[in-house]
Amino acid sequence: MEVSVSRRVPRSRAPLALALGVALTAPLTLTAPTAASGRYTVTALKFTVQAGGRTCTVDADLYRPAGVDRSHPAPALLATNGFGGSKSDGSTDVIGKAFAERGYVSLIYSGLGFGKSGCLISMDDPGIDGIAASRLIDFLGGRRTTDDGTRADFVTLDSAGDPRVGMIGGSYGGAIQLATAAVDHRVDALVPLVTWNDLAYSLDPNNTAGTVPGAFKWQWTNGFYLAGESQPLTEPNLDPSRINSLACLHFVTPACDIIHTLDSGSYPADATAELLTYAHSVSPVSYLSRVKAPTLLVQGQADTLFDLNEATATYKTLKDQGTPAKMIWQSWGHSGGTSDPDTGELNLLHGNLESSYVGRRILAWFDRYLRGHKGADTGPALAYYRDWITDPDRTYATAARLPALTEKLYLSGDGKLVDNRAKVARGSRTYTNRLISTSHSENSLTGLLGLPDPAPYDTEGTYLGWTSEPLARTTDVVGAPRATLRVVSPKAERTQDSGDAADKLVLFAKLYDVAPDGTRTLVHRLVAPVRVPDVTQSFTVTLPGIVHRYAKGHRLRFVIAASDDAYYGNRGIKPVTVVSAPGDTGVLELPVLGG
Repeated sequence: MEVSVSRRVPRSRAPLALALGVALTAPLTLTAPTAASGRYTVTALKFTVQAGGRTCTVDADLYRPAGVDRSHPAPALLATNGFGGSKSDGSTDVIGKAFAERGYVSLIYSGLGFGKSGCLISMDDPGIDGIAASRLIDFLGGRRTTDDGTRADFVTLDSAGDPRVGMIGGSYGGAIQLATAAVDHRVDALVPLVTWNDLAYSLDPNNTAGTVPGAFKWQWTNGFYLAGESQPLTEPNLDPSRINSLACLHFVTPACDIIHTLDSGSYPADATAELLTYAHSVSPVSYLSRVKAPTLLVQGQADTLFDLNEATATYKTLKDQGTPAKMIWQSWGHSGGTSDPDTGELNLLHGNLESSYVGRRILAWFDRYLRGHKGADTGPALAYYRDWITDPDRTYATAARLPALTEKLYLSGDGKLVDNRAKVARGSRTYTNRLISTSHSENSLTGLLGLPDPAPYDTEGTYLGWTSEPLARTTDVVGAPRATLRVVSPKAERTQDSGDAADKLVLFAKLYDVAPDGTRTLVHRLVAPVRVPDVTQSFTVTLPGIVHRYAKGHRLRFVIAASDDAYYGNRGIKPVTVVSAPGDTGVLELPVLGG
């Protein structure tokens, strides 16, 4: 049986390299310009800042549009690189160029611990990275000079020392915006792309409620860790402030402790509490209450690192507290997608800010909140990319609110997904895990390097699936499906209260699209890892958000699997049985448009 991944979504890091600096491995380094073409000039700057108890050098480039001076000031943009990048990595400096050409003073810098900036990698900690960025805002506001005495007196000010300044960037360069806005309310507008809400969910996701840690996303996490620790290979003659200790070379110690705990495969109570506390502390989930700057969130549908649920959580929090916020679900993310300008997607290297939907939305956001154009149309609350539309002018649909769960399907004992409880057949089925992984969704590192990745698969006997009848109509699912489940696992019941959360049952929920010829598509290779808090109780699983068209005649297939080789799974063998009866069975809820 053939298995495929989502349509029009090549497994490549190209969308990232072509867009906004979210590289994992050492990026291509281009020589930064020292003078400009007449549209802007570029000046290399150095700042010495105090952050996290250390003295750090920040390496930056200032892009100054032609004609901007003290008598003719302009609003400013601040941006930094994705993880592993720098101010001049070919996907970060493009921000400075693009916005300087449109009249913005752009200060582009290498984040702490990257490029030629000093200090340790501190995971966009607001108390460290956020403070460092705030010191650069001091410069833009005329409160301080660079190390050689350069002063900025050409940025639009809202008041003395308060520049009109926005931020933009992707991934690691996205979270820093929220961290900075939490400690410095002079920030006027944010555009975070493909970034996280909660690193505990990103790196160790548990897609059910509660405080139990999830399933360790070992490929993504260790890839970033190795990229950070191997910096002497990519940046010779590192600033001494970038060295921590032999046990933890280039990260702050708590970040290394997280990795070591997760790699151990064990979750003792004390270490787990420390892990979760630190992960939350460097994540927007813990400080969004302090973010007041209007925020346009852009998240990628093809993203197994930071899925749509992360941006949705941030969006809901900002909206609930009254912070102006809107959200776009674009095609490309950390796991691929398209940034082909012919499809209407943003690609700054192609200079399509004005001609792409996302680009126009970003420009309008800054027009409204930085240029003060109160009539600028910042667009609807939600927009989402549809990969089944070929007209680049129609690929995006919009909505006034987040999608709701509108349709229910029930897990029948005979392996069918049925639309009415009365159709549920009584029955039970069992699967069991093995000591090695038996299911595959993705190879994160292979995909990141642009190499082939085997199609998703599940091994017989190690998963259960429920399949619907062929669909009578085209069905568009937009948002995060949800499943309520009850499983029986006597072995897990005996071990789950051991004091080590690693002894609790782990399973992986996912949703396939099955074509009439049997071809199965795991949309964007997304799965929902679950560490069940208590197998004696029912639990609800929120699957990653998707935007997917199930064509007429296709079938939906819901699967729970014992393992996934991109994650750490069960400790020991834990057979699982699912029992179904008309009055007591699992339920799958879908956000179906028009449902």
